[in-house]
Amino acid sequence: MVPNAAQAILPIQHWQTASGAKVYFVENRDIPMLDLSIDFTAGAGMDRPDKPGVASMTNRIMRLGAEGMDEDEIARKTADIGAGVSGRFDSDRAGLYVRTLSSRAEREQAMEVFTRILHKPVFPAGAFDREKTRLISAIKESDIQPGTIASRTFNQLIYGNHPYGKRASGDIESVGRITREDLVAFYQRHYVARDAIIAIMGDVSRDEANALAERITAGLPQPQGTQPVLPPVEAKPQSATRLIPHHASQSHILIGAVAIARDDPDYFPLFVGNYVLGGGGFSSRISEEVRQKRGLAYSAYSYFSPLAQKGSFVIGMQTRKDQAKEALDVTMKTLREYVANGPTAKELEDAKKNLIGGFPLRIDSNRKIHDYLTVIGFYKLPLTYLDDFVKNVERITAADIKRAFANRVNPDQLVTVVVGAEEPVPSAAAR
Repeated sequence: MVPNAAQAILPIQHWQTASGAKVYFVENRDIPMLDLSIDFTAGAGMDRPDKPGVASMTNRIMRLGAEGMDEDEIARKTADIGAGVSGRFDSDRAGLYVRTLSSRAEREQAMEVFTRILHKPVFPAGAFDREKTRLISAIKESDIQPGTIASRTFNQLIYGNHPYGKRASGDIESVGRITREDLVAFYQRHYVARDAIIAIMGDVSRDEANALAERITAGLPQPQGTQPVLPPVEAKPQSATRLIPHHASQSHILIGAVAIARDDPDYFPLFVGNYVLGGGGFSSRISEEVRQKRGLAYSAYSYFSPLAQKGSFVIGMQTRKDQAKEALDVTMKTLREYVANGPTAKELEDAKKNLIGGFPLRIDSNRKIHDYLTVIGFYKLPLTYLDDFVKNVERITAADIKRAFANRVNPDQLVTVVVGAEEPVPSAAAR
C-alpha cells in the first residue's frame, strides 16, 4: 500500500466557459509556475483521406507566425521571460501548451504571445514552404528505416482505411499536395472553442484561471457545422502476416491487433495485466522468456494504446535476423499461455506493488498532473480518476485479467509484421 497517495492529489475543479470550452483546473501555490494548455479534436484522425499530414502541419506552422509577430519575435518574447510555448499533437487531439512564471508581468507576456498564436495564426508562406520541404526530406529518410516500415505496415493492416491507419505526417505524395489554404481551412474547422479542452495547473486562483480560460477561447473561430467525430474502428477478426526484406542487421517485429478505447471498462484489468505480460520492463513475462532466458532480444515489450476509438495492443521487439523465427515462436507461446491462464498470484501481487508504489512518481510535478488533466478532460474520465487510481489497481484480480485478455486479445487473430527476417514466419495456425 501507498499511504496518503490520494491526499497528495490536489482537487480538480471543472467548469465551462461562456463559449462552451471545458476547463479542468488544479490550484497549487507551492511553486510560482503556471502550466496551461488547450486541446481540440484536431489530431491526425481528422485528416482528409486524400491529404494526411494537414493536421500535424497545421499545428506546427500556426506556431511560426501570428498577427504582428514572426517566429523570431515569438521566440524572443517567450525567451525573455523564461516561458515556453509548444504544440501538442497525436492521433486524437492537437493544441497548444504554455509554461510560464505565475508572476503578473511574466504571465501576461506569455499569455499575450500564446493567445495571439491561438487566435491569429497567419501560416506564413515562407515558413510553410520551408517546413513542407523539411517534412518531405524527413519522410524520405524515415521511409527506409526498418522501425518506420514496421509501424506503418502494422497500422495499415490493423486499421485498414480508418484514419488511425494513416501516417500522421502524411507521405511524400500527400504532403506535396498540401497547400497553405488547407491549413487555414483545417484551423477554422477544428480549432473552435466549443470543442476545446483547457487544462490549467499552478499558482493562480479559481477566478484568475477562469479569466485565463475566457481570454484564450473568446477569439477562436466559430463552429462550422457539427462537432467532428471519428468513425468507429472495426476490428479485423482474421490474422495477417507480412515479411518485408530489409538490409538491417536486426529484424523488427510487431504483433498485435485493435483492442480498446480509452473509456473501456476493462482498462484497469488490461493495464495491470499487461504490466505482468510485457509492460513491466525486464521483470515482465515476455522479457523473461525472450530476453532473460534465451537472449533473443535486448528489449521485448507489450502495451495497450487506448484512444478515442479502439486503439491497439502491441507486442514489439528487435532481434538478430537468424533468431527472428525463434523469438516469434517463444513470444506467441508465452502470449497463448498468458491469455489461457492469466497471471500467477505472485506475478499479480508484484505488479500491484510496483504500480502502486510507483504511483507518487506519476504525480510528483505540476507538469505531470497537468498532463493527467488533459487526458481526464479530453477522454471524459471521472474527476476522481487520480484519487481512484490506487483503488482501481488494488481491486483487480487474476480472474479479471484473464477475462479481459480473453475478450480483447485472440492469439489466432493477430497481425504480425517482421521487417528483415531471414526465415519464413510461421503461419497463424502454427502460432
